[in-house]
Amino acid sequence: MLRTALRNVLAHKARLAMTVLAVCLGVAFISGSLVFADSTTAAYRASLARNHAGIAVTVDPKYPLGAPADQRESVLDDALVARLAAVPGVAAARPAVDGSATLSAKDGSPLRAGNTMGKLAAAYVPGPDGTDGRHPLTAGRAPRTAGEVALDRGTADAGGYALGDTVGLATDGPVLRLRLVGIVSTTDPRVTAGGTLAVLDRATAQGLFATPGRYTGIDLSASPGTDPDELARRVSALLPADRAEATTARALARQQSVFIDTRTRSYSRLPLVFAVVSLFIGSFLIVNTFTMLVTRRSRETALLRAIGATRRQVVASVLAEAALVGLVASVLGFALGLGVATALPEVLGGADERLPQGPLVVGPAPVLASLAVGVGVTVLAAWLPSRRAARTAPVEALRTAEQPPSAALSRIRGAAGAALLLTGAGLLLSLGGAKDASEGNLRTAMAGCGILVTGLILLAPLLAGPVIRLLGRLTARFGVAGDLARDNALRDPRRTAATAAALMISTALVCGLAVIEHSSARALDSQAAAGLSADYVISTRGNTTAIDAAAVRRVAALPGVSTASAVADSTFSAGALAREVSGVDPKTVGAVMKLRFTSGSAAAIGPGRIAVSSSFAKENRLATGGRIDGAIGPGQGERDRPFTVVGIYEDNPTARDVLAHRDEVQANGFLRDSVQRVLVRTGPGAADMEKRLRGAVDNSPLLKVQDRDRLVREQAGVAGDLMTMVFGLLAIGVVISALGMVNTLAMSVAERTREIGVLRAIGMDRSAVRRMIALESLAVAAYGTLLGLAGGLFGAWKVSGLANGAIPQYAFSLPWGTLVLVVVLSLGVGAAAAALPARRAAALGPLRAVSGG
Repeated sequence: MLRTALRNVLAHKARLAMTVLAVCLGVAFISGSLVFADSTTAAYRASLARNHAGIAVTVDPKYPLGAPADQRESVLDDALVARLAAVPGVAAARPAVDGSATLSAKDGSPLRAGNTMGKLAAAYVPGPDGTDGRHPLTAGRAPRTAGEVALDRGTADAGGYALGDTVGLATDGPVLRLRLVGIVSTTDPRVTAGGTLAVLDRATAQGLFATPGRYTGIDLSASPGTDPDELARRVSALLPADRAEATTARALARQQSVFIDTRTRSYSRLPLVFAVVSLFIGSFLIVNTFTMLVTRRSRETALLRAIGATRRQVVASVLAEAALVGLVASVLGFALGLGVATALPEVLGGADERLPQGPLVVGPAPVLASLAVGVGVTVLAAWLPSRRAARTAPVEALRTAEQPPSAALSRIRGAAGAALLLTGAGLLLSLGGAKDASEGNLRTAMAGCGILVTGLILLAPLLAGPVIRLLGRLTARFGVAGDLARDNALRDPRRTAATAAALMISTALVCGLAVIEHSSARALDSQAAAGLSADYVISTRGNTTAIDAAAVRRVAALPGVSTASAVADSTFSAGALAREVSGVDPKTVGAVMKLRFTSGSAAAIGPGRIAVSSSFAKENRLATGGRIDGAIGPGQGERDRPFTVVGIYEDNPTARDVLAHRDEVQANGFLRDSVQRVLVRTGPGAADMEKRLRGAVDNSPLLKVQDRDRLVREQAGVAGDLMTMVFGLLAIGVVISALGMVNTLAMSVAERTREIGVLRAIGMDRSAVRRMIALESLAVAAYGTLLGLAGGLFGAWKVSGLANGAIPQYAFSLPWGTLVLVVVLSLGVGAAAAALPARRAAALGPLRAVSGG
């Protein structure tokens, strides 16, 4: 029986090639994701190891909990560096001053400003040999005065800078204009992965990131034979416990390892989603292929049973054949996965953030996963056809006609499909009154969609008859070829349903997600537009940076500006959660924000008095006049005090979760007396306003100047990742559906060789044969597309209630362009899949076909 399985694989290798390709896609995504994650992790760790080479212990400052960033004073000074250098076991003590700075490119545009973790700045601190080992010079010289800077090579090239150019740099205030005097190299992965590095003289860096004469860290190297843990204990004994701490390099590496693992896991999620979807859709192709092969070999199987083969041996033979196919698919998929792993850094990286480069790391996990998934999925999908083959009785060897499925089996399948369809639809209908996207509602939605699709799959053979007959009215316009195409599609409804299933699933997924994305984007557009009265918004890129007070005054003084309302942004901590708070001027906030209060008003906002969004009020069970204990700014739980709620407004992305008085937020925020946004309302004389606003803020790379339309697009752009997934799933569905249709039609042509010969003999020409096969494929593609559209649109319609609870402006809206694209691509798949089988059918000579040769 093993030799029989091997012979069958070799005899049908061309037909099994499509199955191999379908499984290969899923295996490639899985193995590629795992190899990519391992390789990226190794590259990060290698970069960090180089960056911390020779460091045994790091001393960092500790600050009082809740202290604003501009009031944090380090105790790390030159005297402490000298004391630590004298500790037994310390070979050298090197102080460091590190911070964050945003650069401008030579043309004035922000340089990689979107990379929040990679905008680094540091002091050039030479050692005894006069050089800084962390920032070795490759060109020019080190900065010596407050007007000089050095950049790493990648930053200089990205910004278009050469030695002698003027570099724009900002930390949390005015823009500094510094002359580029040197180029350094670095192994810091935050910089090599698409960040920036600016190296300043020691005094300038201390003034920006610490305090004069103080450092942000001290790196200690150990003498040979010194235990790092023991050295850390000695160092800790010299440190003020409440103002500084010592950490071994090994402990630091463990902390960084957790960060790296978390980051790489998030990168590999999207490819794994594609892998699961491709394997799920591909399983229908496998089932269909093995069902057709088993059906074609029914007489052969019956003869094997007649000469003594047991049912178990027949099952084993089919599963062995499937295992061989899965093994080949696993090997090819793993090889293709290495290409996927090589391409993913470019795909997942962006202009502002690249992934570290390094050699591919191939461990045992990707290899074992490829084999387990490839072989496991194929064998599992072939199990049902193998059971069907085992039930072949010896007497069936004498039959010439294929036996249709029993009526009882069809009734059972129909009843099960109807039950699942009604259950799934009932679960989705139960969400009609849902008010939010809670975890329970999301589970109900996912279960309902899954059960609904399963019911459609089971009912597909029963629905094929009426739907294909309806479509036959269109194919009938093509004459006899159209009638024969309809009859061929109806000949085996199970085969038609299995062939259409892959297209149905991918169409349902894509259409459902596209509708949700389109509706959400429109709702976010509406919400953002509804919450903003200002014509322009000037904003920082985070709560820990600020807009210079002088810049705010210059903006307010510009001709054409009628209102310039500054907003201080921070966090409001209440219990375990921290929400965003906007500090506003109650007198001007109404002119720049569209606030719809359900109770109370913004005029009552003041010290100790806040207004909250509807969702925040609902979450914390608040009403106007109620009280809540919380804290503004850093120091969650340490500085809690009571706040009175003076108003509740509809959710507003411009106002955010909490509105407080600007003076109170400025006094307790991350940067004291700072503002993070300026909302600008314009009047007459507002021509060329965006350019003038940028000039008023000195073209600071820290700031974004956006008009109303651009801000709305940015706030609605959160659905971009979903659209990437939508079109990725569409591509997978198209490829696998095409493979399935080519496979099915090729086998169908092989089965109907004599029939095609008779048609040729009685006068059907080659073009009519090609037309018949193409119309049959189009009918199957249209059937799968119709079922997928129905399931996907129904699911998206009922799930919309969850989004409506989270976004009041949400309304079910159809993305007609995307839906038309899906239909056109689906029908295009049908037409393309028919090309090769139709050509083969048309090439059959009448006499040879009739003879079965």
